[in-house]
Amino acid sequence: MAFKRLQHEYKKFLQESSSSPIRAGPLDDSDMYRWWATIEGPGGTPFEGGVFRILIDYPTEYPFKPPKMRFDTKIFHPNVSKRGTICVDILQKQWSPALTTSKVLLSICSLLASPNPDDPMDVESATLYLDNPGLYFKRAKQWTEMYAIADPTSCSAKVAVSQDSVDRSRK
Repeated sequence: MAFKRLQHEYKKFLQESSSSPIRAGPLDDSDMYRWWATIEGPGGTPFEGGVFRILIDYPTEYPFKPPKMRFDTKIFHPNVSKRGTICVDILQKQWSPALTTSKVLLSICSLLASPNPDDPMDVESATLYLDNPGLYFKRAKQWTEMYAIADPTSCSAKVAVSQDSVDRSRK
């Protein structure tokens, strides 16, 4: 069931990839359970202009168990640990099989725009966010400029190549 669900989700990403600030697909044609995703930093945030890569590991019980997601791109954010672990409730207690990768990635985009410093993964950035928002914004912007990918299409070539593997697996 997981394999078919992932194929379906991947096909949706391919159909929407040119118009969406979110892109995703398998890391390798031979493994549908390991994906990458990119999220363009939301406008009006310190992440604007950056493209952030996320690694996704799906369990074989997907969609009944949530995927594990972590930022591969360094980011200064209260809800993301230094190791890239993301604190968002829908990847844990609030997971539902009705959720899709696309919906989770949209939720992460929202988290970039509206951090939750009351449930931090990174205490330093959460404290700065609460105590000195201007300095938080400045540091998060610096990290975006230093670490975020400048070209949002850098991973999309992999999507086009991987479309062949989806098509072949249906035959």
